[in-house]
Amino acid sequence: MKLSPATRRMNVAAVVLPFVGVLTAIVLLWGSHVTWFDLAMLVSTYLIGAFGITIGFHRLLTHGAVQAKPWVRYAFVIAGSTAIEGPALVWAANHRKHHTHTDEEGDPHSPHVGGGEGLRGLIHAHMGWLWSKQVEHGTPRRHAPDLLRDPGLVRISKAFPYIALASLGFPFLAGLAYYGNLGGALQTFVWAGLVRIFFLHHVTWSINSICHFSGYTRFDIDDHSRNNPFLAILSLGESWHHNHHAFPRSASHGMRWYEVDISALVIRGFVKVGLMSKPVFISRERQAEKLPGGTPAGSGAVAEST
Repeated sequence: MKLSPATRRMNVAAVVLPFVGVLTAIVLLWGSHVTWFDLAMLVSTYLIGAFGITIGFHRLLTHGAVQAKPWVRYAFVIAGSTAIEGPALVWAANHRKHHTHTDEEGDPHSPHVGGGEGLRGLIHAHMGWLWSKQVEHGTPRRHAPDLLRDPGLVRISKAFPYIALASLGFPFLAGLAYYGNLGGALQTFVWAGLVRIFFLHHVTWSINSICHFSGYTRFDIDDHSRNNPFLAILSLGESWHHNHHAFPRSASHGMRWYEVDISALVIRGFVKVGLMSKPVFISRERQAEKLPGGTPAGSGAVAEST
């Protein structure tokens, strides 16, 4: 499905407005118009949105890497919606389409097809695909019909515009309550609203662009995905992207001791207290099968453990 002109314009606004917010934040920082409250709001709201994307949208919905109690599942999906990266079902559909056609025709956001070579390809994969007239986006009906059978997910996905607005209104109201004036409310809105969205967007988009362009590989797979350690902390483990493409259903993208995956640690914690179950973790033997020169096992099944 190609995006309508109205959707493309909204996507452009979603890129431009947070950037304006960052420029405003630089001016505020220059004038010392930032407090620990603003920074605490920025970090906390960033983490809510980021975990909502990495665990809710990505590992729970898109890949079924772990199961969760319904209210936990919905809470993570609502949290992911605050990142303002689109409705959950559309996000999952696009990501599944990306895995089906990784770095070949049909991939919505590859730096290697659809957007030109070099820097042009990187820009296309990073954000240009969001307003391209040529890109065929995934649709829930075609790429995520299983998710459409969950009425709760459908309602949350339809409520995306309201959740997005609430995620921007909350910092404003929190700032108003804390400072007691409009200037303070706007200050917190800039930091925990616009700056937060800027970082959430560009970290996610960097997985699409940089992690298909720069980094290291380990497994013998037929795409350009890369593990990039420099993005590991900000992305909460998503930048071990080559590992993810080798084993899409794994609940952990980090597969060596130094590949820190904060999202996987959170998943393990939720499993430990009984709020999540059936996480898929890849055994060393299964990993060895996909190393260059590895010998595939008969079943090829992944190992499940807690």
